[in-house]
Amino acid sequence: MFMNRGCFLMTKKDAVIVYGAGISGRGAAQVLADRKQQVYLYNDMDCTLEPQLLQLLESVGGGLAIGQAAFEGLLDIAGVLVLSPGIACDNANVLLAEQRGLEVISEVELGYRLYGGHIAAITGTNGKTTTTTIVGEMLKRLPEPSAVGGNIGLALSKEVESLPQDGWLAAELSSFQLEKVSSFCPDIAVVLNLTPDHLERHHTMEAYGEAKKNIFRQQGEVQVTVLNYDDPIVRTWGAETKGRLCYFSRKEKLQQGIYMQDGNFIISWDGKQETVCNISELHLFGGHNEENVLAAIACGFFAGVSISDMADVLRNFRSIEHRIEYVATIDGVPYYNDSKATNTDSTIKALEAFKDGHIILLAGGHDKLTPLEPMMELVKEKTDALILLGAAKERFNKAAVACGVQNIVLADSFEDAVSKAHSMAHKPQVVLLSPACSSFDMFKNYPERGNYFKKLVHELEGGNVK
Repeated sequence: MFMNRGCFLMTKKDAVIVYGAGISGRGAAQVLADRKQQVYLYNDMDCTLEPQLLQLLESVGGGLAIGQAAFEGLLDIAGVLVLSPGIACDNANVLLAEQRGLEVISEVELGYRLYGGHIAAITGTNGKTTTTTIVGEMLKRLPEPSAVGGNIGLALSKEVESLPQDGWLAAELSSFQLEKVSSFCPDIAVVLNLTPDHLERHHTMEAYGEAKKNIFRQQGEVQVTVLNYDDPIVRTWGAETKGRLCYFSRKEKLQQGIYMQDGNFIISWDGKQETVCNISELHLFGGHNEENVLAAIACGFFAGVSISDMADVLRNFRSIEHRIEYVATIDGVPYYNDSKATNTDSTIKALEAFKDGHIILLAGGHDKLTPLEPMMELVKEKTDALILLGAAKERFNKAAVACGVQNIVLADSFEDAVSKAHSMAHKPQVVLLSPACSSFDMFKNYPERGNYFKKLVHELEGGNVK
């Protein structure tokens, strides 16, 4: 049913179902309808669409479908089911569609098939957004048009709609987005790291890793696979790729690859060595960001960005919002918003970034049921106080006590947690929101959580909250 890349063709009787009416689903449905494809946007629960989008879908013989009966009816006329990232592969409707013979693909796979240009794709448990954002800035230095999409910004299929065949896309991809890809083959595929996350969906680390590997499975000798040499799991994946393998490392000097030495970011490739810049020139801190920069340099290098342009981008780059983001200093105590830390490994990296410790840590939220012991061992070493909140606080408290963490405080609300941190904080401590949980018990997403934290901190700064 799908033809060459850059072209999406169906038989006249076959419609496409896009499952999930969020940002990705709406973007995919609009792109397909713009191409005169009959498409139905399906959602389990009631929702409303923008009048223009609904009119567009109806103009090509499709529309909005809600509820189980509507979904089963669509199976008689559809040949393809496109999944939004929030729809799991073991969803009952997905399994039913497969039983009925529909091809089930992710929205990322759809975007790939519609776009014939270049892609630098980045995945990993942590660091995806920072790395992808840096790569996006580097790609802007090329003469060809570029964009950023996937798990950041617009749906990938929507983002590539206006890109020409010689364009470049920096794509941040989650394991959810990579579950149902089949032909997806980026020019550059990056895996930053792999630590426990999303086990409530993937169930096992093996299944989680297999989803991540889909980023490079279809690559051949003309594509490049970039892997983290310092990650003991990801390093072994080099034996599984058919692409040109490029490792990056902040701990080891590599004969061939991207590495750090004396604070310098160095490219060693085909017998030549070039230094991009030194960590002292950058506005980023922490070992995790050094890894992000190394991976971004690999992308820029293989995409054809000059050394001087990469260095200029890195020197001018600031930390992204909600990732160890400085908020304010109150009575000599700096406050940092790390709301994007939605898993334990991300919180570990944030704690490690503050080399002097003395952290008052705010953690907790919607529990992903990942192991807590490694994080709590570092919490014991780095924090002066641990303030727990949200649905996960009781399990977090039990794990913290078991690891010997001292000065644990349970907060009744998000506001109470910030207030308690403010009341106990004094110089040279820092207050860090790094939840190690998703936000869905209290907020729509991690940006809303981070923005609310910043609002409360700025109110404290102004003396409006006691």
